[in-house]
Amino acid sequence: MSTMTPHMTPDTSVTTVHASAAGTWTLGDRAVHRIGFGAMRLPQTGPALTPHAVPRDRDQAVAVLRRAVELGVNHIDTAAFYFSPLRSANELINRALAPYPDDLVIATKVGPARALDGTWAEHARTPEALRAQVEENLRQLGRDHLDLVNLRVLGADSIAERFGALAELRRAGLIRHLGLSNIRPHHLAEAREIAPVVCVQNPYGIGAAPAQDEVLRLCTEQGIAFVPFYAIAGAGREHGAGASTGEPPQVEAVARAHGASTAQVRLAWTLHRAPNVLAIPGTGDLTHLTENIAAGTLHLTPDDLTLLNTAHQA
Repeated sequence: MSTMTPHMTPDTSVTTVHASAAGTWTLGDRAVHRIGFGAMRLPQTGPALTPHAVPRDRDQAVAVLRRAVELGVNHIDTAAFYFSPLRSANELINRALAPYPDDLVIATKVGPARALDGTWAEHARTPEALRAQVEENLRQLGRDHLDLVNLRVLGADSIAERFGALAELRRAGLIRHLGLSNIRPHHLAEAREIAPVVCVQNPYGIGAAPAQDEVLRLCTEQGIAFVPFYAIAGAGREHGAGASTGEPPQVEAVARAHGASTAQVRLAWTLHRAPNVLAIPGTGDLTHLTENIAAGTLHLTPDDLTLLNTAHQA
């Protein structure tokens, strides 16, 4: 990674900011830049995944997606249940980026379900319900196959039937690669007995529970991509980084030393945790998009990492 001079604001000009600065990792059978884009917040302003979310301006959302790809993003995370009144993340991706670049990996997820009014419905647990969700993602994205489908898990019960159903769809050619989301370690072992797992998406960032460090360790040992969500927002979760109750002083100190934002420091810290970490920060704002991608150029010193690790372990 390149180094930003301490006490200077990161240069977010067109010529210097590119997702390739964060390095690459293989996701399935493609090398992707380690800074990607998460589409959860794209369809709306304010809190995500709520029944009365305010739709984002369509042209603004499309501009953010196109700019992300211009800046080297080739890994986008989405889902059919990412929508607000009038806006769907998948529809926006289709409108902005189709025909899709050959190197672009679009990862989606299945399991959770929302009614048309935005309220949460029962998780898809049968092969028929999961296939319907896969087909809905295919339709919305305008694809004949999905690059990567993550099974989103709630609780600790067996995922064998559900993951097996997705493995059947993979064998049928509707899905290229499979991953897991929001899992516990035994889920990873169970899934790998059924089909290859190319990534795990779990909540992770400074202050995450020790159990998440264990999932990251297992993925690193097994060469599986680890994709943290809520890496910036932390306790703010769907409400975004601004909803957090305040940054640890260690994060603020490192941000001041580098002339960076606390969000950039959080992203850079996750990327420093292991080479298989792929960040997917999301935003509907062009300036924040550039700042997120610029986090891939932030070189944290050993002293920085020691300080931030104390915040993580607190």
